[in-house]
Amino acid sequence: MSNDQDRWTAVDHYFTELLAPADEALDAALADSTAAGLPEIAVAPNQGKLLNLLVHAQGARNVLEIGTLGGYSTIWLARALPADGRLISLEYSPVHADVARANLARAGLDKTVEVRTGAALDTLPLLAEEGAGPFDFVFIDADKVNNPHYVSWALKLSRPGTLIVVDNVVRGGKVATAHPDDPAITGTRAMFDLVSREPRLDATAFQTVGTKGHDGLLIARVLA
Repeated sequence: MSNDQDRWTAVDHYFTELLAPADEALDAALADSTAAGLPEIAVAPNQGKLLNLLVHAQGARNVLEIGTLGGYSTIWLARALPADGRLISLEYSPVHADVARANLARAGLDKTVEVRTGAALDTLPLLAEEGAGPFDFVFIDADKVNNPHYVSWALKLSRPGTLIVVDNVVRGGKVATAHPDDPAITGTRAMFDLVSREPRLDATAFQTVGTKGHDGLLIARVLA
């Protein structure tokens, strides 16, 4: 681990201990995800707390998450909802979805959150057909190849004022230049191109460093 990474990690731990302290449900969600063989790519605790604060600030009642993994970020999001709020989370892997459902049930959120299994590009049109939107907040953290498609669907399922957050948009700094052999970077750059041309979105992006290395977020607001 580089000296920079050591320093970033130490600062993240300092912030987390003071501002996003661990609790049983979140710790168990990470532990059970690891035990089930899920990749250790959940958001960092301070990033989870950021999502929680954004949902609170938005006054969101209806949240969509694309990419559940083991439900760690889902717990952070769902805890910010009012008693009558709801969250729909889309997960490709049935194994991941089962782990997430168990983690959410232990956190007391199984009545608030519905985890739907299948390719998101198949389930998103079903949400539209059902009239599940509009969503007040959308968090996108799935396969990066389809990021432009996910943002397009998020826009379709949104309302004026909806916030759309996309994770892992910096790719260790590689996003700034084309990498034709890396589909994740190609998809992320296509997403940025879409957002920059879309008149209904007002957006920014920023870099982060920490336990997850060098990465970042895009935050977009849907305009009238």
